[in-house]
Amino acid sequence: MIGKIYPVFGVAMLLMALGLLIALFFGDYHIPELVPANLINMTSDPEATPLFPILFVTIACGAISGFHATQSPLMARCMQNERLGRKIFFGTMITEGVVALIWAAAAMTFFGNVGGLNDAMLANGNNAAWAANEISLNMLGKVGGILALLGIVAAPITSGDTAFRSARLILSDIFKTDQKKIKNRLYISIPLFIVAFALTQMDFGMIWRYFAWSNQTLATVVLWTITAYLIYENKFYWITLIPAIFMTMVCTTYILIAPEGFELENNVAYIGGAVLTILISMLFWYYAVQRKKSVYTADVIDILERIP
Repeated sequence: MIGKIYPVFGVAMLLMALGLLIALFFGDYHIPELVPANLINMTSDPEATPLFPILFVTIACGAISGFHATQSPLMARCMQNERLGRKIFFGTMITEGVVALIWAAAAMTFFGNVGGLNDAMLANGNNAAWAANEISLNMLGKVGGILALLGIVAAPITSGDTAFRSARLILSDIFKTDQKKIKNRLYISIPLFIVAFALTQMDFGMIWRYFAWSNQTLATVVLWTITAYLIYENKFYWITLIPAIFMTMVCTTYILIAPEGFELENNVAYIGGAVLTILISMLFWYYAVQRKKSVYTADVIDILERIP
């Protein structure tokens, strides 16, 4: 199902983004220029939504995604050859980043400017689905409406499905439960569905905020994990260490400053985020180095024991 049916929805989303890009270039639209004067916080309440860290959590999957990291074991099961890994994982993340940029440009352009976008969102309860539907229908016509239905509605459903599958596989790996029998799958799936149903009774906007933060937090954990692996393997670990430190600062500052978090003053949250980031980085480095020394010592002892 994932390998043969879900790509149809992915293609629909890509076609929708490509159509928007063509409409932006050849339609009667004015894309705001990126100039120093525009590098400011244009939200309706800049004090409540500072660019750092809100921007890096809002973009979520378009920047970096812990959710995508959890999909890796599932997607690996759908690959015919390990060599396809770079195209699938690296290629799709770059593609999603491009799609995010296209939608950002379309949102700023369709409503006239950023101010118009802010007013329209406030008037419609900050409903992103409404904005996406309006943009698709007006910029792409009826075809856009169909693509919007497939890309905006069906694609999240498939994401939910793969999320459940990944959760089931992760739990089965943790508890070492064989998943060949349907009853074993139900033992894990039914509790997951009950929890998911309970979550649907909550305010979706609040759930989405927690998801955005937890998504980036999970991505940060994965970055630290990869960094540890690279250190142990004596490889170039800076390529993930620097993003790990940056995202740690983003996630810790966000939960301190956000209304759904501790709701601290901006300056206090920045200081707290910096302190936590330094502590986490120091602890990671200490345990990584200690672990590497332990592995190295064990290897030396093993070699010495084999010497006649």
